[in-house]
Amino acid sequence: MKIAFKLAFVSLFSIVAFVFAADHPAASVSADAALAKLKEGNARFVNSKVSEGKPTAARRAETAQSQHPFAIILGCADSRTPPEMIFDQNIGDLFVARNAGNLVDDHTLGSIEYAVEHLGARLIVVLGHERCGAVIAALAGDTAPGHIQSVVREIQPAVQATKGKPGDATHLAVAENARLIAEEIRSKANLGDLAKDVRIIYAVYDLDSGKVEWAKE
Repeated sequence: MKIAFKLAFVSLFSIVAFVFAADHPAASVSADAALAKLKEGNARFVNSKVSEGKPTAARRAETAQSQHPFAIILGCADSRTPPEMIFDQNIGDLFVARNAGNLVDDHTLGSIEYAVEHLGARLIVVLGHERCGAVIAALAGDTAPGHIQSVVREIQPAVQATKGKPGDATHLAVAENARLIAEEIRSKANLGDLAKDVRIIYAVYDLDSGKVEWAKE
């Protein structure tokens, strides 16, 4: 019985190892080059009145067996903020994680670590956005019904840090929340030797203009 269990464990471990090894990246796009691509894509998104569309079928076939995204985006789940559209990118270009308030937990950290180590991404962007409902809820108070409470609680540090500062309260809290999440990723993500090549930044998306405002580093 013990031998069978050991054999099953070894087999499972081998399968997992194979899956992870199979996704090992080719040469990565540098963090600076990735940021330039995002900025160029956002400029196209802002300035193009009509989308020319993407060669979806061709790109789908090209990426069906492997993926090599050039950037990781942690964004809000808000339906108006899809990173692929905001940055005018195609299937396989971005590795995206989204949740209300663009927050980070162990699952998100694991996803980021995987994309860095096994997919070759070297740029991580935390993308907040104007009039974020999660931030507005946190500004309204530190309690909320159901599991929304967990979201509101995680955004409270940004609310407290910007409380009383001059300017629009929501904008200030959105930017501060994105900054704090970027810092959390920087301090908690286990990137090993690759950390020296990884750039972690934050930005805020304007729902009206379509522009992404990048934080000064």
